Amino acid sequence: MRNDPRSHGLWEATAPQAPATVSLVGPAEADVVVIGAGFTGLSAALHLAEAGKSVLVLEADQIGFGASGRNVGLVNAGMWVMPEAMPQVLGPVYGPRLLDFLGNAPAEVFALVKRHGIDCEAMPNGTLHCAVGTTGLAEITERARQWAARGAPVELLDASETARRLGGGRYAGSLLDRRAGTIQPLAYVRGLARAALAAGAQICTETAATGVAPQGAGWRVTTPKGEVRAAWLIAATDMYTQGPNPGLRRAQVGLPYFNMATPPLPHAIRAELLPGGEGCWDTREVLSSFRMDAAGRLVFGSVGRLGMADRAIHRAWALRAMHRIFPQLSGIGFDSEWFGWIGMTADNLPRLHVLGKNALSIAGYNGRGIAPGTVFGKALAEHVCGARKIEAMPLPVSLITPASLRLLHEAGYITGAAAAHLLADRI
Repeated sequence: MRNDPRSHGLWEATAPQAPATVSLVGPAEADVVVIGAGFTGLSAALHLAEAGKSVLVLEADQIGFGASGRNVGLVNAGMWVMPEAMPQVLGPVYGPRLLDFLGNAPAEVFALVKRHGIDCEAMPNGTLHCAVGTTGLAEITERARQWAARGAPVELLDASETARRLGGGRYAGSLLDRRAGTIQPLAYVRGLARAALAAGAQICTETAATGVAPQGAGWRVTTPKGEVRAAWLIAATDMYTQGPNPGLRRAQVGLPYFNMATPPLPHAIRAELLPGGEGCWDTREVLSSFRMDAAGRLVFGSVGRLGMADRAIHRAWALRAMHRIFPQLSGIGFDSEWFGWIGMTADNLPRLHVLGKNALSIAGYNGRGIAPGTVFGKALAEHVCGARKIEAMPLPVSLITPASLRLLHEAGYITGAAAAHLLADRI
């Protein structure tokens, strides 16, 4: 997008075309105006339209331009926070409620894909959280215990079984989560857009929201060539917020994350690597993630920005790390690369904000946007339709507060990842 091959990389090259949309010109009215055409905004629009509401989505760029079209494509259950820690952070009501809500979220994603026939390489085959050393093994062992105590279909695998499922690596073990899986994320978000349009929603791309203000009992959103008047407002811009509601961006620390993809692998090698189709990531602080796409490409990623100063560092590290985990890929490199930004919050949990009367936002997915974005979008739609009171939302309402030392932390992520990758995997 924007003629930048490093914005969406492989996903843009292999996703079905986005549905036809136009920019907003002139005045418009709707029951609900949604700002942002990512997982959250389009899920909200789809469910609102199916409930009979008129809804208009405004997108400053193209469908899936932000994190929704750039991520690894892991459809995870839950967040980074340990299950037993969730009630300590959110309290005895919201903690268990959010655990159940997000634990069931991947199933809702795959059900939506099936119901609307979304062509997005959906693989509900589980994920593997791979343990690095004894510390990593202790972490996933405890995480497995806590999820199993809640009845989740998880299994702790030993080093031998992990190596068999990966087709390589020397991990101490792994946590198999059968609730999870993988998708082609840009294809999925475009499929959500197509389903929302079919249900009666309108989507205007290349239409930035330049102003947002309450008007009467509703809202007025201005754009470069028009305006929208609506009774309800949903801001679903998250880490890619610009223009109105800048606090949504300032409340999060931006974490850069890149992915690189091999060409389609030879059949013999492809059959060895991840034969069960699981998506994977490890327990390192500067983690690695890897998965296969439908054509047999290995997608390999980690923390880091693909800027002029650090692109070569990350590319060289990714080759070393990939060849260490999968020696059979020696001599095979990458033919696409891309990166984007993850919005991180202080406690690694998303935030529900009330922006005014009849105006809501959810932001801060901490790298787990696919399933949470889908189900939170649905929850926002239910609230607008009167089917879910604000007190019954999966999260408590919180104030928008700037992230402490945000710019310093963001610079630290960029330089720290580059330093780590400059030195790692050289032996």
